[in-house]
Order: sequence, then C-alpha cells, then structure tokens
Amino acid sequence: MSSATTGARGARGPGTATADGVRLETTSALGPWATLRRGVRISPQLLDGLTLTVLLALVAAGGRVVVPIAVQQTVDTGILGAGGPDTGRVGLLVAGAAACLVLAGVASALVNVRLFRSSEAGLAQLRTRAFRHVHDLSSLTQNTERRGSLVSRVTSDVDTISLFVQWGGIMLLVSVLQIAVATVLMLVYSWQLTLVVWASFVPLILLLRPAQRRVSDAYAQVRVKVGAMLGAISESVVGAETIRAYGVGARTQRSIDRAVRATRDAMVRAQTRVALVFSSGVLVANAVLAAVVVVGTLLGVDGGLSVGQLLAFLFLVQLFTGPVQMATEILNELQNALAGWRRVIGVIDTEAEVTDGPDAVDSPRGPAAFALRDVSYAYPGGPLVLRDVELELPRQAKVAVVGRTGSGKTTLAKLLTRMADPVSGHVELDGVDLRDISLRSLRHRVVLVPQEGFLFDGTLAENVAYGARDVFADDDAAARDRAAGRAFADLGLEDWLEALPGGLHADVGQRGERLSAGERQLVALARAHLADADYLVLDEATSAVDPATEVRIARALDQLTAGRGTLTIAHRLSTAEAADVVVVVDEGRVVQVGHHAALLGQEGPYAAMHAAWLSQTR
Repeated sequence: MSSATTGARGARGPGTATADGVRLETTSALGPWATLRRGVRISPQLLDGLTLTVLLALVAAGGRVVVPIAVQQTVDTGILGAGGPDTGRVGLLVAGAAACLVLAGVASALVNVRLFRSSEAGLAQLRTRAFRHVHDLSSLTQNTERRGSLVSRVTSDVDTISLFVQWGGIMLLVSVLQIAVATVLMLVYSWQLTLVVWASFVPLILLLRPAQRRVSDAYAQVRVKVGAMLGAISESVVGAETIRAYGVGARTQRSIDRAVRATRDAMVRAQTRVALVFSSGVLVANAVLAAVVVVGTLLGVDGGLSVGQLLAFLFLVQLFTGPVQMATEILNELQNALAGWRRVIGVIDTEAEVTDGPDAVDSPRGPAAFALRDVSYAYPGGPLVLRDVELELPRQAKVAVVGRTGSGKTTLAKLLTRMADPVSGHVELDGVDLRDISLRSLRHRVVLVPQEGFLFDGTLAENVAYGARDVFADDDAAARDRAAGRAFADLGLEDWLEALPGGLHADVGQRGERLSAGERQLVALARAHLADADYLVLDEATSAVDPATEVRIARALDQLTAGRGTLTIAHRLSTAEAADVVVVVDEGRVVQVGHHAALLGQEGPYAAMHAAWLSQTR
C-alpha cells in the first residue's frame, strides 16, 4: 500500500471519524415538495400502479357530479319540460344516476384498496431502510439522541405518514379531481357564476401558502416533542429499578409530566393554527354560496339561467367548496406527515461514520495479525484520547492491555474492531487497512465480547444463536438448539447449563435480567464461540462475579481463546501475568510493550501498577 494512498485516506471523508464527529440529524431541512419527492425516491412502491389508481379516482370523482347533472335534467326536462311532467323520463334519469353512483362507489373502494396496498408496501420499505441505517450509525452518533426518540422515528413518525397517505392521500386525490370536474361543469352552466366562485377563493388560496409554513413549523415541533416524550418515558421504564432504589419516583414523574405537557402544548398550538385556517375556509365557502344564490337569481330573471341549471350549480358549488374546506383537515394531516417524513429522512441522511469503502474486499480467514501505524483518535468535540500509537499484535498471541481508567484501553479495542476509525494513521489486519476490508468480512474475522454482554428477550439458545450468523435458518429451532448446546459443551459449561432451570429454553428476560452478571457473561462467551472468529477482543468482566462463576468464566475463556489471537482489556493484573504480550497505555499513549516478566524488571508504569495491585490483594 503506497504512502500516497494511505495518506489520502487519513483525511476526512466518508466512513472516517473526525474530531467534529457526526451528529444525528434532528430533522431534514427539505421543503414540502422536496420532502415528498425525496420520500417517493426512498419508497418508490408508494407509486406502484398509480396510473390505474388515478383513473379509478377520476371515475369516483365523476360519480359525485352525477347528482347535479341528474337534478338539472330532471327539473328542466322531466318536470318543467314543454310538455309538462314526464314521469318516465324522471324514472330513467334517477335509475341512470343510481347506476353511476354504484359504479363510482366501486371505483372509490378500489382506490382505497390500491392506495392501502401501495402505501403499506412503501412505508414498510421506508421503515426497513431507516432501521437498517440506524444500525449503520456509530454508537456515538446514536447517542446524540435518546433511544426512545430515535425509535419513534421508525415507528410513530412513519405512522403519521401512513395516516396521511391512506386517508389524506385518498381525500387529496379525489378532492383535486372533484374540484377540476366541478369547475368544468360550472363553466358549462354559467361562466359568470364560475368566475364568482373562483374570485371568492383566490384570496384564500394565496393565504394558504404562508399559513402552510406556519402549520409546518408547528407540526415539526410536535414531532420533536413526541420523540422527547417517548425518550423520557422509555428511559424511566428501563431505569425503573434505579428510580425505586433511590426513591426519586416523584422527581421522575415531574420530568415525565413536563415532557407530556410540552407535547400537549405543541399539539394545541398546531391544532389552533389549523383551526384558524379551517374557519377561514368555512367563512369563504358560506360567502360563496350566498353570492351564487344572489347572482344566479339575477341571471335567472334575465333568462340566462334555468331553474334546473341554478339548482345544479348550487350542488356543484357544494362539491367545489367541500374539498376546499376539507383541504384544511388534509393540510393538518399533510403537515404532520411532512414533519414525520423529515425526521425519518433526517436519520437516513445522517452520514454513517464507518462504512465500506468503494473498493472494499473480503479478508481471507486464518490466524490474524494486527498493526497500528501512527494512530490517533478523538471523540467528537473532544481532545485526542489516543496519540501516535505504534503497535504490532502478532498472530495467535494473547495480548493484555492495561492502564488506568480513561487511559484509552477501550478506544483501542473499538479501533481494532472498527467500531470507529482513527482520525489519523491506519489500523491494519494482515497488512491491509481495515477501511479496505468489507465490514461483513471483518465482523466474521474479528469479534468484540463486551464487558456487559447484551441479551435479548428470549431463550438462552436464541441468544447464543446470534453468534451463528448464517449457519442455520432463523426458524430451524432444532439446529439452533444443537449449535447452542455444542457451544456450552465446548466451553465446559454443561454443569452450569444443566443446573439452570429450563436449560437451553430458559427465558433470560429483557436485557437478560433473569440471569446474574456472571451468567450473562457466560452466555456472551458461548455466543462468541459460535461466531468462530479468527481474533477476539474481550473486555474483561469478572470483578463483580462470585468465585464459582469466575472459575467457570476462566475455564470458558481458556477454551474460547485456544488457538486464536486475543486482545483483552485487563482490569486485573492476573490476566496480564498469563498473557504473551502486555501493552501498557497511559494518557492515550502506548508507553510499554513486552512480556509480564520483562516489564516487571523495568522501571515504569507496569511495575508500579503491579506493585500496587499486589499490596491490595494481600
């Protein structure tokens, strides 16, 4: 790898962490039309079969103008005709109108079904993409927003879009077509009255644009407040035990109450703005109807309009003003949906700090060796926590990293597993920069076993099976159980498994709460064993376990690490004593590297730490 190439990659770019970091976008800055266009590009299934749906909607809208036409023809030709009332013609017109209404009703039902199907398919696509992108974001980026608020973007925010597309979208489509058809028929009956109608509504239409912006801003605040409320509630539920232990239920309740009140106030402000617009629409609609009656009567007196035509026109005005008044309610749902859409797009548009490069390749399996070349790293907005690290980790060596709290040990582990990228320098696996290796391949070769092994709500076997990746189908319970059983047997944990009520089918509870901390670590080790990685990065977690569990963990670790390279963040120096290589980190720098015995013979941080540890254990 040339120095020119590696140097270019050290600069800021896609997938490269920087001192500024990447913050989760609160909301997209796109305007209404741009938001809709972007949303459709993300979820193209929303437009599936749109041409046929529009044609059916046109039939449905056409059915709504059948009644005015039937009224006009019945009055002018069936009742007030030159030959007197014609009951046969009246019956024929009524029957024809009824048939058209049935056809329009069927078309309207088909429009609903088609829009439901396409919208659910498109929104499922949106949810999937947003959820997938959340997992592509680093934990640092995710932590810029509360978990509950982040989850709301994939759930409740998408639900607002669903409500609009399935209700407001239908109403908007039919209403626009209804206004267009009603306008054409009004022009046929009286162009003068049509001008009266449109002249009355033009000022309202001109006022809708600034009103729309105000309503849009209000609903953007609603979605933010809803996200904050869900975040506060989910946090208090997860931390319920701590809240009870410290007796701060009342304080927590006040915090939740503030979040609920803020959400309520934001919703009231948004609804108030919508109500003002709605009232304006009702006022104009009533004024238009009165104007049409007056002007239409004058035209009728002059002989320019028949009684049937005037009655038909009044029906058409109702068909015209109805959608205009409904537009305020549609505006309400549209702005709510746009606010939710922008928040979802904000997630999708947030740059993932760690991604596959354009020329990423798979790394061949086998014993792994790491090298850090002049590596430095800083967390977002903070100082460097690792500085100019030069380090070689040979194949199949057991490496222990020691140092004081905050010295940079955990950061070193994150860089080796590419949970983050250095701000300068390079981390290499078998001589290849990690940024040139596909993440899928890297995750197969290098596995991180965290200090607190996270367990999902489910059985023991299901949790261990997360390490198996593509070994068996998700619904193959028998294969899953066999694989989990083998993992525990290989690690010498059969006695613990047999003593556990339910064995492999024991329900671990949410976050593994039905198991002790040490037992959760045993499950995490079995999961790592099933992953069959070439290299393991372990955050030691035996300080808070009982002696029997500590022995089990130590025995399982011996089996797990046999024949493969490991790097352990050592919190106890007994781990360093058994390691092949000890790496001492102090204030972000690697200050010593060597075997335990060799480092003890040198004056330096390791000998001082070891002496202090021995004095505490006596």
